[in-house]
Amino acid sequence: MDAGTPLTQLKGIGPALAEKLQRLGMDCIEDVLFHLPLRYQDRTRITPIAALRPGMDAVIEGVVAAADVVQGRRRSLICRLQDGSGTLSLRFFHFSAAQLANLQRGSRWRCYGEVRSGASGLEIYHPEMQRIEASLPRPVETSLTPIYPTTEGLSQLRLRSLADAALGWLEQGHLLPDLLPAELLPEAGMPDLHQALRWLHRPPPGTDVQAIESGQHPASRRLIFEELLAHQLAMLQLRNRLRRLQAPVLKAEGELHQRFIDNLGFALTDAQQRVGEEIRQDLQRNKPMLRLVQGDVGAGKTVVAALAALQAIEAGWQVALMAPTELLAEQHFDNFRRWLAALGISTAWLAGKLKGKIRDNQLQLIASGEAAMVVGTHALFQADVQFHKLGLVIIDEQHRFGVEQRLALRDKGSAGDCSPHQLIMTATPIPRTLAMSAYADLDTSILDQLPPGRTPVNTVLIGDSRRDEVIERVRAACGDGRQAYWVCTLIEDSEQLQAQAAEATWQTLCESLPELSIGLVHGRMKATEKATIMAAFKAGELHLLVATTVIEVGVDVPNASLMIIENPERLGLAQLHQLRGRVGRGSTASHCVLLYHAPLGQQSRERLNTMRETSDGFVIAERDLALRGPGEVLGTRQTGLVQFRIADLLRDADLLPAVQQAARQLTNHQPQTGRALVRRWLAHNPQFAQV
Repeated sequence: MDAGTPLTQLKGIGPALAEKLQRLGMDCIEDVLFHLPLRYQDRTRITPIAALRPGMDAVIEGVVAAADVVQGRRRSLICRLQDGSGTLSLRFFHFSAAQLANLQRGSRWRCYGEVRSGASGLEIYHPEMQRIEASLPRPVETSLTPIYPTTEGLSQLRLRSLADAALGWLEQGHLLPDLLPAELLPEAGMPDLHQALRWLHRPPPGTDVQAIESGQHPASRRLIFEELLAHQLAMLQLRNRLRRLQAPVLKAEGELHQRFIDNLGFALTDAQQRVGEEIRQDLQRNKPMLRLVQGDVGAGKTVVAALAALQAIEAGWQVALMAPTELLAEQHFDNFRRWLAALGISTAWLAGKLKGKIRDNQLQLIASGEAAMVVGTHALFQADVQFHKLGLVIIDEQHRFGVEQRLALRDKGSAGDCSPHQLIMTATPIPRTLAMSAYADLDTSILDQLPPGRTPVNTVLIGDSRRDEVIERVRAACGDGRQAYWVCTLIEDSEQLQAQAAEATWQTLCESLPELSIGLVHGRMKATEKATIMAAFKAGELHLLVATTVIEVGVDVPNASLMIIENPERLGLAQLHQLRGRVGRGSTASHCVLLYHAPLGQQSRERLNTMRETSDGFVIAERDLALRGPGEVLGTRQTGLVQFRIADLLRDADLLPAVQQAARQLTNHQPQTGRALVRRWLAHNPQFAQV
């Protein structure tokens, strides 16, 4: 029996239990050992009832003095337990007749739970309980009790029992390879793999639990380093595998490039020219381009993408551009159709809302190659979409897709060992700390200049007690021929509640500003409704647009010069920065009002002051990372990159240089060890299944 032995071969694990364990990524003994605790409870000593305080988690032992069902606001079973130092109540809201019968007067029990204040003194709700026979005293736990990540139908008791079996297997001398050579470990005093696993699953009494849970204990650091290394290796292996593929050589004379520039009516910034040249060079090679273009809101990424697309089209290949929402995809489609029609190039459009003959017609244009440019949402990588000759894939707002979705679209253009080039764009600046790990498979270009004519947005903080003043400000701005946004946010992650809040605000503003045409957009509306309202706002038919954060990305209305964001303290800095980027897109002075609800906590005030002090997206992203962590900055869709078992990109950033060095060492000199590490930590992650 080795580390890869399926759990179904162990005693007591049948198909039903195996299925539940598989949901947690556990198929074999090794998986159990690397299913690490989230936190710990101290059950290594019995606390006298007299020493208990509310809020404590404690083990107590005593004798039942009485047990009765009582009728209060809720029917409950109350058991009075005594230990000679005091008395405590155990309360059960869910119980059976057998449970009541078990709690006989004079029987001895050991209990564990959280102590709280009750009507008749200290209580524990629904404690864990063990009956103790006087003739067979039961020893207390010899190590801290782990609490594991779990799933429905799997108890902590079952998971602990399984971990005990796996640790016992280790104790018997079975081999679990320690894949990391000692010279690669970045810190002296890091234990070997077996010691680290034993320590983390069963910490001895007196262990500094806070050090383990905060990732500072040497055993934690040892496994954190290995997990970060596995992620880094996976990204590098993905990159190397793609680099081994061939890609079409997209050489072009530049005729379309020049005609496009001539038609634009404005000059490219130095940054656009620099990044455009980097992409041009990439596309002329026979290896797939893998380039991330980061640019702040309004830095002109779409123009750079268009130049790349024209190079591919002039070389005789198709281009696909994918955006995360229909609103953003439709805006890209409008831009590209307008730009490319002037050059005699056809653009196709594909989104989930297209049905029947219209969809069939677009699919035919794509499959025949008649449409050289194809714009759409994730609908682009559905099974029935066939490209004629896909040479370049452009993905906007990469952090809203997982790597696996990027690969799925790339595969649409793969034929044998040939793969299309990939250009990834984001207006969410990624802090360097995250980019080192999350985007290790991509080359990076930064658009660090705004086009001339873009005006800085003046940001002010105003308490919502001054709402009437803000409404008057909207009236004045719209009276002067400008347009405005009013953004509603709710802390609850519910589209229905957000829609209700937006509708209520819209109604109030319609009553307060009867002379204005006011539109409403929220996530519960049909895509066609949203598109109609947005088109009317863009055309200047609406003065004011009330919206939820659905307008965060990509909406371009140069005449909009005022934005009100309600409850900005509920949003992250990156999202606030994206929203603010919807104004200041023309030459008129623009303003963003952060209408906060007092009182603000210290961290909220610090975050909102950041918005007032800077418009640099990279500064904002770094502060957002420090305040909220990598999961929020990258976006929840990027699950494969941020759901670590034990590591935390922000907390453990000091290990990243050593991680990168070790990854290069293993990739160059011990590739088999690197692949084994990736399998150990990421075998259940679909985005790395092909690595």
